[in-house]
Amino acid sequence: MPASNARSFPHALDDLPLAAPAKGPAAAASTPVWRQLDAWFARPRSARNVLVWLSLYLALATNWPLWNELARIGGAPSVYLPSIAAMALLVVCASVALLSFTAWSRWMKPLWFAVVVIAAVAQHYMLSYKVVMDPSMLANAMQTDAHEVHDLLSWRLLYHVLLVAALPAWALWRVRLIPMGVVGQAWRNALLLIAAVALALGGALAMGRQLAPLMRNNVHLRYMMNPVASIYSAAAVAIKPMFKHSRKLIPVSGGAALGASYAAQARPPLFVLVVGETARADHFGLNGYARNTTPELAARQVLSWHDVHSCGTNTLASVPCMFSPLGKAAFEARKDDYENLMDVLQAAGLAVFWLDNQAGGCKGVCDRIPHASAFDTVDEGVRSALCEGDECLDDVMLHGLDARLAALSAERRSKGVVLVMHQMGSHGPAYYKRSSPDAKRFLPECKTNALAECSHTELVNGFDNSIAYTDRFLGKTIDWLKAQSKNYDPALLYLSDHGESLGEYGLFLHGVPYGFAPEVQKHIPMVAWFGEGMSERDRLSRRCLEAGLDTPLTHDNLYHTVLGAMDVKTPSYKPALDALASCRGSGA
Repeated sequence: MPASNARSFPHALDDLPLAAPAKGPAAAASTPVWRQLDAWFARPRSARNVLVWLSLYLALATNWPLWNELARIGGAPSVYLPSIAAMALLVVCASVALLSFTAWSRWMKPLWFAVVVIAAVAQHYMLSYKVVMDPSMLANAMQTDAHEVHDLLSWRLLYHVLLVAALPAWALWRVRLIPMGVVGQAWRNALLLIAAVALALGGALAMGRQLAPLMRNNVHLRYMMNPVASIYSAAAVAIKPMFKHSRKLIPVSGGAALGASYAAQARPPLFVLVVGETARADHFGLNGYARNTTPELAARQVLSWHDVHSCGTNTLASVPCMFSPLGKAAFEARKDDYENLMDVLQAAGLAVFWLDNQAGGCKGVCDRIPHASAFDTVDEGVRSALCEGDECLDDVMLHGLDARLAALSAERRSKGVVLVMHQMGSHGPAYYKRSSPDAKRFLPECKTNALAECSHTELVNGFDNSIAYTDRFLGKTIDWLKAQSKNYDPALLYLSDHGESLGEYGLFLHGVPYGFAPEVQKHIPMVAWFGEGMSERDRLSRRCLEAGLDTPLTHDNLYHTVLGAMDVKTPSYKPALDALASCRGSGA
């Protein structure tokens, strides 16, 4: 048969070697094993053959978090081994189906190797921090700044990547791909895709009795299928905005005006709103934690609500949501963007300012108001004492604060000021970086971002030191507010954006999808302090407030509570969601 016909003739043997001299058993026995393995890798193969082998390898080498989770859920081997077998089939088929779109013989090896590296990195973080690769996690990762990325890098990551990627790197370098025409490759790739989907459907139907309740009750499992989940979630985050309609900015500040308390005020209000980072309510001494992590706040007789829950489990989800007038459900279902609390306060005529100690910024909340990064203009003395690179301890926000206040519009300042401070707080995994040496009261603490290398005690010590530092920072902020009492009626409200896992249920950090995230990632602290002047102008009853500290609250209450405290009248204000409303006025 002519060579040209042989190349185009369809058959199932296109994956066999082109030619190889016969070798007898004696010759094979004399060849070192590694040379035999190298020769096997170096065989000419079709792109489809390579992808099937690669999918099998990825299922075996990069899905240990999934197998471990199935074993944990199943309990007994007789329960979880069939589940692992069924999920392994689905993982292999899904990988083959996904990679079938890349089954071409030219220029694909770097792409295949990139998939291996992605899978290795994803497995490292799933094993180390017990996260899942859902779209919200990938969106949050894409918002991570260079300093936060640095905290997530470690030698353990490099080790895990090399452990997974070394063998396929060698194999992909050695293998020779059989060249084939475009049409021939295209229909073969289509057959591979159809076969993978059909096998997956058949396996799912055959194992439906086991898989259906397993997947329904444990939705997170689908985001542990590596590398399919990582690629899908990254694509969803990157591509989804391209298919969305152009988002409009819906105004909500229309009709905003200052209330009656401003007409005859002796001093304007000065309200400081501190947005915490990654703080857990159950690690605040004020809330009954066994360790006294909050002595400074206790000494200043603050109010601490005990049952407050966040809008999301990561900064990207929570911060825009907590400043929105919509509430969690409507915010997540919105089709357009809406003005937020800061827009309404500014429209009412108040001086507003956002001061950020996170390089990741305000997530769009402060885009239309004056804002600054706390570490942009600090002098060298402060920088050397509080900063490492462009990452600073939260005390940096207190330096130059008088000058920042004075720089605001004098006309607006005469009416009132709302200052937002966005903390670095307890941002992990490098908790040890979130407190100064003189604030480290719980030792020894974890001194690495590879949390698996630390004992649970060391990990908790590092986190608790960060909470103790936040306590001291808030105490200093209250003292600064007291010093402004001659010119302003001051108040402070603090609440965190979300919580944190410290090894409970094998989970670390945060960002688990809200529906099945543990309580510790959603239960957050909320603390308030009111100066005498602010209490009088708001006619707040402390006894009433203290009696309501167990009232369940969420981020949905923030928007309305701040508007109520600042006596800003607007159609979007809902008294029922104002945490202070029932304790305000003569009726309280």
